[in-house]
Amino acid sequence: MSAHMRQSIDKESRVTATQAGATRPPKQTVLVADDTPENIDLLGGVLRDHYRVKVATTGERALSIINSDDPPDLVLLDIMMPGMNGYEVCRKIKANPDRCGIPVIFVTAMTSIEDERKGLEVGAVDYITKPISPPIVSARVRTHLALYDQTRELERRVAERTAELLVSRQQIIRRLGVAAEFRDYETGNHIIRMSYYSRLIGAAAGLGEASLDLLFQASSMHDVGKIGVPDSILRKPGALDADEWAVMKRHPQIGAEIIGEHDDPLLESARIIALTHHERFDGTGYPAGLRGHDIPVFGRIVAIADVFDALMNARPYKPAIPLEETVKIMDQSTGTHFDPDLMAAFHRVLDDLARINATYSDEHGRMTDADLPAGS
Repeated sequence: MSAHMRQSIDKESRVTATQAGATRPPKQTVLVADDTPENIDLLGGVLRDHYRVKVATTGERALSIINSDDPPDLVLLDIMMPGMNGYEVCRKIKANPDRCGIPVIFVTAMTSIEDERKGLEVGAVDYITKPISPPIVSARVRTHLALYDQTRELERRVAERTAELLVSRQQIIRRLGVAAEFRDYETGNHIIRMSYYSRLIGAAAGLGEASLDLLFQASSMHDVGKIGVPDSILRKPGALDADEWAVMKRHPQIGAEIIGEHDDPLLESARIIALTHHERFDGTGYPAGLRGHDIPVFGRIVAIADVFDALMNARPYKPAIPLEETVKIMDQSTGTHFDPDLMAAFHRVLDDLARINATYSDEHGRMTDADLPAGS
């Protein structure tokens, strides 16, 4: 074989090895927590060819590594350590929702059945006694890492499927809201604007992220009860007479009945909003005449968002009203129709509310969430 051919083969071999290394998954990490250097050296020698090994000589140091941004995939944990012992370390791992899935194997000279029982009770998946057998350590570590990988993959798939179901449910709720809108405003984007208005006001009022997500999704159902109101009333271009108004005022109860009572937080939030968004802070609203903070906060927020949108946009019975005049009208109802604290939150996000109104103007025709600009 010529020197040139050998060089070519060597080069190809190096490239192949580099490519294989690039696609090889990273080594899993095993944390060895033991206060005896000889034990650490022995376990490290068994594991280092196959795993990335981290070391801790105290329980406190072990927890610091476990709770870091780069946690181990498995812990080999001694029981008898200075300060915090292995049992306490394991309890703390299992009490942390973000780290409780990490498998813990006790590796200890405590060999009684009672010791093993206690170790398993505090959350360990296995119990290896000293002096260790390297083949047993290798086999147990390999088995529990494989099981942990399978568990994480299953959890990932469940989370992915749960997210898909949540999106589907949210879309069904949004479509039901759209069904009500089709009977009221044929090309309106009212429910989309309402979702964003409500979230903005809720955020300015200090609601947490979980509540804001519920509010954003559930507010689209606020007027679903209009499905039960005749077209002759919904689409009437002039003012409603007393009998027509009595029918219109039934739509919150109709909406609540359509949604029904549920343990599911999203559907229950939608029911509460449908039922209470026409209550007034001074107790003169409908259907129940609730007063002040007896009105659920979601209902109080959506009441502000609903009136803002009704004033800012044309309806069969009125033209659109400019922003400055809209705000003036709403300010006059602070403390009577609207919660004063929530009106203060409304003012803090007024520019964003106006931007949402313009982005989702009915002049653009019926739109979807995909049409909202990035950063909105």
